[in-house]
Amino acid sequence: MIDAMNADTPFGPSLGRLERGGRGDLTARPEDRLDRRSKPRQVPPDSADASPDPDPAAGTVTGTARGTVPETALRDAPGDARPTARGQSAERPQEPMALRKRRPAWRSPLTRRILLMNMLVLAIPVLGLLHLEQYRQSLIDSELDAMTTQAEIFSLALGSTSTRDNDNGQPALMHETTRQVMRVLLNGTTLRARVFSVDGKLVGDSFLLSGPGGQVQVSELPPPNTAHGPAEWIGDIYDEIVNGLPGHEDLPRYRESAIQLASDYLEVERALQGETARVPRVGGGNRLVLSVAVPVTRYRQVLAALMLSKDGAAIDQAVIDRRHDVLLVFAVALGVTVLLSLYLARTIVVPLHRLAEAADRVRRGKGKRERIPNFTRRHDEIGDLSGALIDMTEALQSKLEAIEGFAADVAHEIKNPLTSLRSAVETVARLDDPDQQRKLMSIILDDVQRLDRLISDISDASRLDAELARGETEVVNVSNLLETLVEVHRATLGEGGPHFDVVMPADDRLLVDGIEGRLGQVFRNLISNAVSFSPPGGRIALSATRETGPGGQAWAVISVSDQGPGIPEGKLAAIFDRFYSERPKGEKFGTHSGLGLSISKQIVEAHGGQILAENRPEGGARFLVRLPAR
Repeated sequence: MIDAMNADTPFGPSLGRLERGGRGDLTARPEDRLDRRSKPRQVPPDSADASPDPDPAAGTVTGTARGTVPETALRDAPGDARPTARGQSAERPQEPMALRKRRPAWRSPLTRRILLMNMLVLAIPVLGLLHLEQYRQSLIDSELDAMTTQAEIFSLALGSTSTRDNDNGQPALMHETTRQVMRVLLNGTTLRARVFSVDGKLVGDSFLLSGPGGQVQVSELPPPNTAHGPAEWIGDIYDEIVNGLPGHEDLPRYRESAIQLASDYLEVERALQGETARVPRVGGGNRLVLSVAVPVTRYRQVLAALMLSKDGAAIDQAVIDRRHDVLLVFAVALGVTVLLSLYLARTIVVPLHRLAEAADRVRRGKGKRERIPNFTRRHDEIGDLSGALIDMTEALQSKLEAIEGFAADVAHEIKNPLTSLRSAVETVARLDDPDQQRKLMSIILDDVQRLDRLISDISDASRLDAELARGETEVVNVSNLLETLVEVHRATLGEGGPHFDVVMPADDRLLVDGIEGRLGQVFRNLISNAVSFSPPGGRIALSATRETGPGGQAWAVISVSDQGPGIPEGKLAAIFDRFYSERPKGEKFGTHSGLGLSISKQIVEAHGGQILAENRPEGGARFLVRLPAR
């Protein structure tokens, strides 16, 4: 029992001695019989000629109808040639599809973004170099504190050993003794000591030694001039940056005149006023010079000012060493970050490029099956994308193959009525007998109705996917839907028709989510098939039950059974193929297009269900529809 769509419209016989070679086996003359079940259908090489080959026995000449434009001519026309209202073609230049060029990894915008983000993170420790100024200041403060302590000790020593009372009883500083004590106290140190009297004159300097030729100045030689390396260049740049920052105060310059006076040094003047003062300065070659001045007193009377100074090269070297450590860590981290970023970018960019190229090949393949790279073993988002593209490509290929098969089936099904129609039209023009002309005109009318019905069914099948995708689902009461369809058939069949046995759930709550009109089309088709194959006075059984499957999924199971001859052996799956028709004996040929069950299967599967056919042990056929229930 196959395909009862549009059963109310009969077809007339076809010209050319068309015969029935069994149930639903449409054949022409034995010498050119078309048997789709034994031979696979093939698309003609030139799809522009959709008409059958010339049939010498029938005396017909086939070809493309005049005044029409073949589909392949439109498809293969240059540019975008589309027929206008007057039958002309409006050509529009078509831009060629540009081939996607693969960028080198280092030129990839994604690679650059990854590098930039990782390097911005590395900029945080580099900004920490600015903290070295505080580190340097803390070293200076610590060193000045130590020098202040030493200066106070030396001041006490000088105040107790290098002073005497003069004739009027006032304490006075002994200059020569002061110089000798200074040399003793500073022996083995890098400090420089200078003593200034209350009148501002230099009394003694530890860097001035007395000898046979007079006083000799002792000074520490600068380190040998070494070549400037990358670290020194970076250090110079860092100094320029730090010195240019807002709030950074330059240290005063250290200048030493030939004749030194207390007024040359601010800390000495404050020490002569009884205060302890310390000042860091910058000397030649931007070397740090630290100075501390304390008063030399006896009986709480300021007799002189002791100034201790020291080269701050150790502090500068400590800051430079710390800076080198930070830069070295930054360089290593930068190298590792760049390598890891490039590796990360490669693991992302290269697969994406390969997927994009594969998508381009699919787009430009013109029906050729292209392989999408499989990265699903990565178990990440790129693997998910690869799997999605593979599934999408397979779905597109399946859809294209289905479209090609559908087009081949359509061409095959339309050939027979067109052949019959053309033969009748050519024959009626040569006949003079009015009776024969009326018979041929009746055949022509039947063939036209058959073509109209076939084209309508083909149009409905071709737009079914789009309609199911766009359609709004709603809650459908299956019990009410089946009962309504049964009542319609009871009213139209009248007396002598089959009897309906309907079994529905007692609670009447068999609900599914779907498009009611399309589900009604499925059940209407199954009931019409059962009516067609039922013997006079037979019984058609309809039942709807609720079942629970694995995982707790509820299913609505609808069964439609009849007492007809059943389905031929080996055809339980084939009956759902397009244009397959197996009809009862005695039914007028061409009444059905063979698309009913194919469309029903498409609708049921779009709702997430199944449709199956089986033969009943007691005779007849049974169709089962399973739909997800609420």
